[in-house]
Amino acid sequence: MIICIDQILTPEQLERIRNTLDGGEFQDGRSTAGWHAKLVKNNEQLKVSGGQAEGLRAEVEKALTEHPLFQMAVRPAKVTPLIFSRYRDGMTYGNHVDDPVMGRGTGRLRTDVSFTLFLDDPDSYDGGELVTETTAGEQSYKLPAGAAVIYPSSTLHRVEPVTRGQRRVAIGWAQSTIREPAQREVLFDLDTARRQLFEREGKTTEFDLLTKSLANLQRFWTEI
Repeated sequence: MIICIDQILTPEQLERIRNTLDGGEFQDGRSTAGWHAKLVKNNEQLKVSGGQAEGLRAEVEKALTEHPLFQMAVRPAKVTPLIFSRYRDGMTYGNHVDDPVMGRGTGRLRTDVSFTLFLDDPDSYDGGELVTETTAGEQSYKLPAGAAVIYPSSTLHRVEPVTRGQRRVAIGWAQSTIREPAQREVLFDLDTARRQLFEREGKTTEFDLLTKSLANLQRFWTEI
């Protein structure tokens, strides 16, 4: 299940975030890549060491992880600290799959879901599409600023070369309380249906039964 979420960040937030990134210090993105991913990774990442950068990370993480659609689709147990990536002229990230386990100590987690939150207007740069390989073929994503794409971390994916401007994104990974992607999709569909029913008819007997089923399925499948 791959889901796009629009307008996670407001225009005012985006302007402030971009201004902060303009004045930030970036480092070679290969410093956080696995041994084989280093061979195809060519981007830059913001150094986060307190002050404005830490506040920026906290603001974006809160906006994303508290979004209702993110909660419904991911059902997060843990989320990695966000990484702010920058791609400039010629930069790219070739085909790779994300590491199955990330972090250290109490922050260690299994990567079930990956996400990319776009920070620049798509018309301001050329290239830079996120491309995922699925059983239905390749899917390309270049979303409006403030929108995010969420996809299974098991997906082979890449970032196409940027040929003009700069592509800045916030990326991260989540361990879900629901480990199996198919089960997450069932819960997402059921939750969507009951919310639409509530909007149309209010708290009915059918809504209560759907809510009961949703809760009980989570009891069956949830890993704490």
